[in-house]
Amino acid sequence: MIQEDRISYLNEKDEQEGKYIIYWMQASQRVKFNQALETAIRIANKRSLPVLVYFEITTSFPDANLRHYYFMLEGLQEVKQKLNNMGIQMIIGNQDNSRYSNLTSLAKEAVMVITDCGYLRFQTEWRGKYAQDLPCLMIQVESDVVIPVESISSQEEFNAGSFRAKVHRLLADYLQPMDMSEPRESSLDFRIASFPIEDLKESINQLTIDTSVPPSPFFHGGESEAERFLDKFISEKILRFESFRKDPSKDFLSHMSPYLHFGQISPLYIALKLKAKAPAEAYRYYLEELIVRRELAINHVFYNSYYDQFKGLPRWAKSTLEKHQHDTRKVIYSLAELEHALTHDPYWNAAQQEMMISGKMHGYMRMYWGKKILEWSATPQEAFQRCLYLNNKYELDGRDPNSYTGVAWCFGLHDRAWKERPIFGKVRYMNDSGLRKKYDMEKYITQVKQLKGMTGDGPLT
Repeated sequence: MIQEDRISYLNEKDEQEGKYIIYWMQASQRVKFNQALETAIRIANKRSLPVLVYFEITTSFPDANLRHYYFMLEGLQEVKQKLNNMGIQMIIGNQDNSRYSNLTSLAKEAVMVITDCGYLRFQTEWRGKYAQDLPCLMIQVESDVVIPVESISSQEEFNAGSFRAKVHRLLADYLQPMDMSEPRESSLDFRIASFPIEDLKESINQLTIDTSVPPSPFFHGGESEAERFLDKFISEKILRFESFRKDPSKDFLSHMSPYLHFGQISPLYIALKLKAKAPAEAYRYYLEELIVRRELAINHVFYNSYYDQFKGLPRWAKSTLEKHQHDTRKVIYSLAELEHALTHDPYWNAAQQEMMISGKMHGYMRMYWGKKILEWSATPQEAFQRCLYLNNKYELDGRDPNSYTGVAWCFGLHDRAWKERPIFGKVRYMNDSGLRKKYDMEKYITQVKQLKGMTGDGPLT
């Protein structure tokens, strides 16, 4: 089932005479439970036309580096093979190399272009420019959320409580299974120049990208990897997820965030699979993270133009932090000291090292990590940008609505005012003694130290 409110028209142009339907795949890098792909196949079948899938590599994607490109290309290799098995040709374009086909040239012979939905400023501008420039109708399908963003709320929501109530009123209507259609016409016979991705090393060598951050040795891209982690989570972890999800010394997380970020797995698919296999209480706890919190983050970046800036914070949070920005700091670290984990705090250092090495930091530690950067920076404005820089550089799920919102949460977003204190004002405070009281932090440090000697079998277990 594909609800009508998932679909929007990005321009007012008409369909044109053409040889195929194009699905411009960008945010939803998968085949299974991809509503945009399914929409393209259904439309093509009605018109007895084939589907071409186009993906565009842009080396200017903000804050992206080798770690992100490698993970993405691993996933695209699998997508291309699956599409090929369905009789759908996948064309990879490279903005830096005119030898390969691009969307503008392909659209000259397309009836229409269908695309998926991205919520960040860069993503919406990218789609908007193509919608204006292409000669034909362009349709967008929201395929990386359970509930379309504007269907939940027409404004920015400022806390999880009100947003949660709106989600639960709609949830039953959107937690519906989706059938995949088979394309009736093949597009494999079209001879179209495509950027090669069969050899990842060679593909990377052809891209002019930042290579300062190596690929993750623990997380590998692709639908199959995403499903492997999900199956392991359901079979081994879900029953104790609520009890241990905040404990950094235990691995009871699903590790879905990198795969959700690249669209390599559908949140609807995850929710339906958990609903079918997990106990009701465990399922409810996980849906709080998967839908309520994740889609609240999307609400934030969709409605708040300053989601990546200090001035995008709630008024009360900005006011209290600015009031205390000249408070004396016991220590101020340089960005280089933070980046290389050279602080006096062994727990913070371990969290930074976990992120640098593996490409993912435990979620609870990411909150503590952000709070300490606020405490150790000269101003809250500087701290906010430092958090984004480090998070986006090393995290596989960086540059994501969840990441921007998670950083902003450390500065008061989606939270309430607490007791006033130096530096933080009324923004929630976290300290190392709180970590020690709740969790075995020495075990966490030991696990992070072991990371350097581990190879790519997966994350910490």
